[in-house]
Amino acid sequence: MAAEDTDDGPIAEAGEAAATLRERYDELRRIESRIDDLGRERVEAAADAYRRAHRVLDQYEEDAVGTGDFGSYVQFRGEFADAVDVGDGALAADAFDAADGAVDKKRLSEGDFDAARDALDPAGEYVDLLDAYDDAVDAYRIARKEAKAAKKDLDSRLDELRSVAEMADADLDVDVDRLREPIEAYNEAVREAFASFYASASAREVFAFLERADGTPFVDVDVPPTDLADYVADYEAGEEPLPTLVEYADYSNSKLDHYVDDPGALRTAVAVHRTYIERLDGEPLTLDWPPAGGDELGYEIDELIPLVSRVADDETVATLRSVRELAREDDYERLRRAAEVRDALDDAEVALIERGVVDERVKEAERTRSIVEDVLAETERT
Repeated sequence: MAAEDTDDGPIAEAGEAAATLRERYDELRRIESRIDDLGRERVEAAADAYRRAHRVLDQYEEDAVGTGDFGSYVQFRGEFADAVDVGDGALAADAFDAADGAVDKKRLSEGDFDAARDALDPAGEYVDLLDAYDDAVDAYRIARKEAKAAKKDLDSRLDELRSVAEMADADLDVDVDRLREPIEAYNEAVREAFASFYASASAREVFAFLERADGTPFVDVDVPPTDLADYVADYEAGEEPLPTLVEYADYSNSKLDHYVDDPGALRTAVAVHRTYIERLDGEPLTLDWPPAGGDELGYEIDELIPLVSRVADDETVATLRSVRELAREDDYERLRRAAEVRDALDDAEVALIERGVVDERVKEAERTRSIVEDVLAETERT
């Protein structure tokens, strides 16, 4: 399915949930109205009498028929008469009278019990009515819960659509790769260059580089912890690359004696900061995607060039300069805005902008939310 056909799911689902809630509420109100017209107490009384009568029939049928247990027959007649004694004004009074008449005999057969059950059928309507009411209440509650959940999803979707609408000014026809490709090429090259520098330069050189980078506002590096920096500065081992110092920290004391003057000092300084050392990489020297605004990106690159020149080759620096030239072009902001929008949105949302239907979709979501809110308010039960 195409992306543009799937991005209105929450809108459709909320509308369907509201329609279902309205149907469930109307059905519940119809049943409630029917019960109210009959009188709830009268309906419940008829249903209770129906159930009692059936229980008595089921309990005594085997013993009270034919020439069976006379005591059971007498007990059955008394209990059944009490069960169907509902009064002349009761619902289905004729049915209860007819059922009583069906078994008002000196000798009973299974057919008499069947006839009594058949006579009770009109009263069974009220049992069915109460069962239907209970089912309708459950269905209503489920529908209301689902409608609230659908509204919550729709609220989130509407926020997303409004954000998309705010980005609809972007010119998505511009060739963003003009900007993406040199930035990606530079980032990959500078990561590799720093990794090589980190692996081969002395720890002192790396820390000096980080200290210098820390003095530039646009380059966010983690400076070395003080005790580690002091060790690298004061001990001869600071002339070794950082990976070598980490490797030393794994040596036994007897083996480490052959490589450093003070094994204990190395372990104290290096081992406890192993995570910091191993996490150092060239990421602080990379450019963000989407990139910053033209002036900000230009300032950032001005600060990066002297740093990157210390660890990377001329081609990498040249690529960085080419990005700075792009940032100074008249159409840079148009490129950057398109990059920003494409990065922030998924394919379906980009398609909305490209098709020019974002505002229409926002209005559709707002209309649907209004309908859902109305239905939730109108179907609330106190």
